[in-house]
Amino acid sequence: MRKAEIPTPALVVDLGLFEANVRRMQAEVSRAGKVLRPHAKAHKRVEVARRQIEAGAVGVCVATLREMETFVGAGIGVLLTTPVALGKAERVAELARGAEVAVVVDHLRQVQAYAAAAERAGVPLTVLVDLDIGDHRTGVPCDERAVELALAVDAAPSLRFGGLQAYSVSGSHTNGWEERRVHSTTAIERAVGVQRELLARGLDARRLTGGSTGTWDIDVMIPELTEMQAGSYALMDVAYGRIGGVPFATAMHVWTTVISASQCDRVTVDAGFKAFATDRPFGPEAEGLPGARWQWAGDEHGFVFCDPLPLLEERIAFVVPHCDPTVNLHERIYACRGDVVEEVWER
Repeated sequence: MRKAEIPTPALVVDLGLFEANVRRMQAEVSRAGKVLRPHAKAHKRVEVARRQIEAGAVGVCVATLREMETFVGAGIGVLLTTPVALGKAERVAELARGAEVAVVVDHLRQVQAYAAAAERAGVPLTVLVDLDIGDHRTGVPCDERAVELALAVDAAPSLRFGGLQAYSVSGSHTNGWEERRVHSTTAIERAVGVQRELLARGLDARRLTGGSTGTWDIDVMIPELTEMQAGSYALMDVAYGRIGGVPFATAMHVWTTVISASQCDRVTVDAGFKAFATDRPFGPEAEGLPGARWQWAGDEHGFVFCDPLPLLEERIAFVVPHCDPTVNLHERIYACRGDVVEEVWER
């Protein structure tokens, strides 16, 4: 299939740019003496994870139990980076049979649930303590409560204390490189204090996992951070393009077709809220149309305003506002090399 034959709206990845992004991140993380465990929520595709692992990644991060099931089923080691409802502990323990699985906790009840589930499953389960380093989304505060939680994990016979997680979502999207540097280093330093206390108490807390696409070149310079979780770097989006200083190519676009050109000031494309995630205050950006503006025109439609206007049946490629939830809207990704569709990555 040729790219021009892809039915729109469609999620399309340029393999050359994607592969260059993967190589660059892996090379820089390895050069810094750290390991890369990319976050698979950015792409949700086994094929992408396998390419990242082939390049040197040690596995992937996932955000949901469903993602964990997908990647464990493909033989890929995972870290579930989010605490989950207690009723899901049994399924997590089942997945740990014969697979590299790790989870995070931020409450003693979660420790107890995982310990009971792991004991019933007859498998040791690796558990990290999730630290709140400023976002107050998940994570235990970086004080004695974090230390006590780590000690509780270490004391459970069916659990293995696996270290600490420290992720700053606000730091990853702070505008301006210097502002991000200050934000990220300050946030991680909170986690380092907990790490030092645990090491002093005899726990193996050397593993400190976190980092993001927005702060990758900052985080690799932090000695105590051992594992990088960046994920969006492989594909990229408008959000990361706007914060400045993130040197990865935009490898993914939503391709659309002009389906109506009957107005003098706009055309309509076949891509609305069902093609683009809408969680950002800005929309998608059209490539090759300077000054163009996309505007919502319905679930399946979008207006494009520019001068001159595209023609009926003309194709327009858009950089997506936010890659993670946009990928979630599409059942397949067309992986292209030049004008040729080399693979189709199904979800």
